[in-house]
Amino acid sequence: MKIKLLLASIALLLTGLFPLLAQDDDDEDWDIYGDLELVDDTKVKRFAKPTIVGMSPTRFLSLSYDRQLPYNMNLSATRFPASGNSGWGVDEDAPVSETGRVNFTGGIRFNSNIPVISKSNLVWQTGINYMRTGYSITDIENQGNGTGLATILDERGLNNLNWTNTFFVPISEQNFFIFQGSFDMSGDYGWNLQPFNTVRWSLAAVYAKRVSENKRWGLGLARTYRVGNLNYVPVVMYDVTSADRKWGTEILFPARAHGRYNFSKTSLLLFGYELEGQSYRIDQFSVGNNSYEIRRGELRPRLEYQKQLSGPFWMNVQAGYRIDYTFNADELEGSREFFRGFFGQQQYGMINNLGNAVYFNIGISFVTL
Repeated sequence: MKIKLLLASIALLLTGLFPLLAQDDDDEDWDIYGDLELVDDTKVKRFAKPTIVGMSPTRFLSLSYDRQLPYNMNLSATRFPASGNSGWGVDEDAPVSETGRVNFTGGIRFNSNIPVISKSNLVWQTGINYMRTGYSITDIENQGNGTGLATILDERGLNNLNWTNTFFVPISEQNFFIFQGSFDMSGDYGWNLQPFNTVRWSLAAVYAKRVSENKRWGLGLARTYRVGNLNYVPVVMYDVTSADRKWGTEILFPARAHGRYNFSKTSLLLFGYELEGQSYRIDQFSVGNNSYEIRRGELRPRLEYQKQLSGPFWMNVQAGYRIDYTFNADELEGSREFFRGFFGQQQYGMINNLGNAVYFNIGISFVTL
């Protein structure tokens, strides 16, 4: 009844202001408005949220310092010329020709993850990342025709410059995709960025389901250099938070897997591991169009404490054990990559070995919860 009176008032107003548009009351069928309601029944499509409750905060910007305690380095006797995409000819029993005591390994790390698009049906984040690995090596000893790699590492160190883009694409209130692509330029380069022609790329795609605000899981596939060599691996995501929001997991296997304990909303502890690595071009050994690359990969079991300092600023402190997965080397003819994977029989050009070491990392981050 109220709707009829409202519409009648509007019609009278229009009659006075706009005679050409007005209709005679006797021509209007008011009964058609009898079933109108003031509720909008339009269905709004809802999409899955990017995270679940209780997870560690997402870092927009972070700066940290990484340091390993001393260990021994053993490098094999010879580096061989390239042999196309089939690997080289040095076996696991290659004699050691160069040794050294690594007193310092580490440097500054900068990471960014900036939102470009942040909508309910699409989130795109991009970031430039940099990791410095400097070395201080003493007691270098060469036997016969040593390669001089220890001296190069001592003088130049290793750098990694990375550009990563991540896309969160929900397709329903529970289901979503995550796509991530990255480009890495890694090597002993300086500011001249000479190895720009040996950029390595990685890609990952995960299909996932947000079961509830406390749980999500996903399956996918990745093209990665996490263990130094080019590899294709399945991906398993499993994030869960207990009902009391104290315990949880943050798993993206095999790249990393952590358990989590939340002391409060402003502090938490992660315990688990992360794989870290990339293929690093050694400029001095790269002849012509060939690229001589150290396949650096390491496993890092660790503890990480995160605590809010003020507002969006958090600190994080890590302590763990760096385990050498590979520090072997390949020479890539024409800088073209080949696939060895976990089970390939191609032999390396150098068989190198690093002693394992305790490491520490301390940093500060600008985050969002």
